[in-house]
Amino acid sequence: MNKQRKIIHIDMDAFYASVEQLDNPELRGKAIAVGGGSKRGVVSAASYEARKFGVKSAMSGAMAKKLCPHLIFVKSNFDRYREISQHIRSIFLEYTDLVEPLSLDEAYLDVTENKKGNPSATLIAKEIREKIKEKTGLNASAGISINKFIAKIASDYNKPNGQKTVNPEEVEEFLEQLEIRKFHGVGKVTAEKMYQLGIFTGKDLKTKSEEFLAEKFGKSGPYYYKVVRGIHLSEVKPNRIRKSLGAERTFSENITSEIYMLERLEHIAEEIERRLAKSKVAGKTVTLKIKYSDFTIQTRSKTISYFISTKELILEVAKELLYQERMKDSVRLLGISLSNLNTDKKDKPEEKEEVYVQLRFEF
Repeated sequence: MNKQRKIIHIDMDAFYASVEQLDNPELRGKAIAVGGGSKRGVVSAASYEARKFGVKSAMSGAMAKKLCPHLIFVKSNFDRYREISQHIRSIFLEYTDLVEPLSLDEAYLDVTENKKGNPSATLIAKEIREKIKEKTGLNASAGISINKFIAKIASDYNKPNGQKTVNPEEVEEFLEQLEIRKFHGVGKVTAEKMYQLGIFTGKDLKTKSEEFLAEKFGKSGPYYYKVVRGIHLSEVKPNRIRKSLGAERTFSENITSEIYMLERLEHIAEEIERRLAKSKVAGKTVTLKIKYSDFTIQTRSKTISYFISTKELILEVAKELLYQERMKDSVRLLGISLSNLNTDKKDKPEEKEEVYVQLRFEF
């Protein structure tokens, strides 16, 4: 029998935009977007005032301005975001050492056993959110449940500045009623495929066998089969191992000349070299990312037999990938990433099959 865990997912509300509004009172209460201000810019984050108009992250600045004509664009300041993120993380560590950051603005916390000796994960989440507000002036939302998957979904329920607890005895009903597109790991394309198969909710998904889901969704099939039953064995990992490192650039004008592309790739490879040196890692697999003017994305990868970390060697492989086949259109973005890093654990033991037992205890 495995002791059931108490997991909290903390997610800062519109983090980058909220930091900008915090630092500049004139922006408070206004529709703002971080990034995206240039002709070909992309929105990194949008305030809730902007979201009401449909503005969201990863949207082009031009589209955002069309949806919200009075939108104010603000240049990103990642040094400041990192600084505040560190303050927030120090608050997490007051409660548990089992903290797994996903990004600057969200993290998982395992509070099954915690430094405060508080048996209620719900009360711990509330206390953490209050402390974040007190120390940074920013709002955070939280999800609380028996595993990371459910906690992450729950944190989105009462945003902004809210929290939701899914108790052990509520897990089954919660997942059955959940719209399939709200399942973490089900993107737009997968959701459309599920709709065609008559899967609209967790309850619909639960009627499908593991074999059926594996046939239709490959390796993701068994994952969907388990998570809809509340089975998600991934532990909160305080020291997440970096799996890849990369950089990309969006161009102010579409480019068609491979000479110009090589010039851009050289700058990107230089940036990756700096990041690799800072992280003290190297990798074997180079992936070239190409986004065309029609917004379709193509990736090309090559794995070599030795670890590389220098600009020259990364660029050499990237060039080969660039010339691998002809471009189908003009290009608006290029990116390079390095994976198969020397941080990857080898000879990892297979996970043992675990039996989940519903336990009742205070959340």
